[in-house]
Amino acid sequence: MSKSLKKLVEESREKNQPEVDMSDRGISNMLDVNGLFTLSHITQLVLSHNKLTTVPPNIAELKNLEVLNFFNNQIEELPTQISSLQKLKHLNLGMNRLNTLPRGFGSLPALEVLDLTYNNLNENSLPGNFFYLTTLRALYLSDNDFEILRPDIGKLTKLQILSLRDNDLISLPKEIGELTQLKELHIQGNRLTVLPPELGKVADEWSEFWL
Repeated sequence: MSKSLKKLVEESREKNQPEVDMSDRGISNMLDVNGLFTLSHITQLVLSHNKLTTVPPNIAELKNLEVLNFFNNQIEELPTQISSLQKLKHLNLGMNRLNTLPRGFGSLPALEVLDLTYNNLNENSLPGNFFYLTTLRALYLSDNDFEILRPDIGKLTKLQILSLRDNDLISLPKEIGELTQLKELHIQGNRLTVLPPELGKVADEWSEFWL
């Protein structure tokens, strides 16, 4: 581990700093960052622009995390333990190599923003309880491989932003009309030829609608 990373960990511990930014440090394994998982007080951890391929189960030890940023790594899978982060509000997994999400992923009770842009996900990648994430305000699924969107999308009634651009969507479920708080819907770059009439019920309220 580099001295600068060691210093970051030590300073966070000694000064009780809530935010740790380890972006663009060439990190390939979180377990190589000595002491990282002892920082149970931190609320924000940024590991974007690194070389991570996995996330260790130890992530659960950072129980006070509210913001977790893994943008632009090479992560192929997540541990089921990530769902034990009960305070997590913002999770950025954009630009990785995920083709599935772990069982139980939907039991993140505080999650408001979930970014899964630029991965290899499709409708079969989502665990059964994914749509239990009813606290979500923004869901970014652009640049994946979705052909359909499950009717369960209608359960995410607090969604204000839903981004689905550049997938392989051939249709949208009528339940999308149940998203009465939606302000932005991004669906350009798909194979949609018709939209459900239920969209009309809520479209008048939207500030942005991208087809």
